[in-house]
Amino acid sequence: MNTTEKELVNNLYKMLEKRTNKSKDILNILDVLVQVNKKLDKEKTPEVLINKLNQYIRITASTGKIHFSNEEEELTIKLSIIGQKAGINGSYMADFSDKSQFYKFGEKVPLR
Repeated sequence: MNTTEKELVNNLYKMLEKRTNKSKDILNILDVLVQVNKKLDKEKTPEVLINKLNQYIRITASTGKIHFSNEEEELTIKLSIIGQKAGINGSYMADFSDKSQFYKFGEKVPLR
């Protein structure tokens, strides 16, 4: 079990969920955090999944002009450090802005 990764993902989810004004981009990030949290227990290479998560968060935050609090930023930095272990193969040919990469084939992807 990947307790450190799950703890970071859960903490980031809780912080973002507390926001009173949630844009569609924040809601999309929350959706992805839930999916990643579900997959972490079974994931053989959690650093690859965390790397994809971190890239998705960064791209979505940049395009949606989302500003993170210091605490939220600290969690994303910790996640990126874990994701760095994936190396270059963790991001090969990935579309970081595509939320569906975190869902199984046939699983419903919430559209926002």
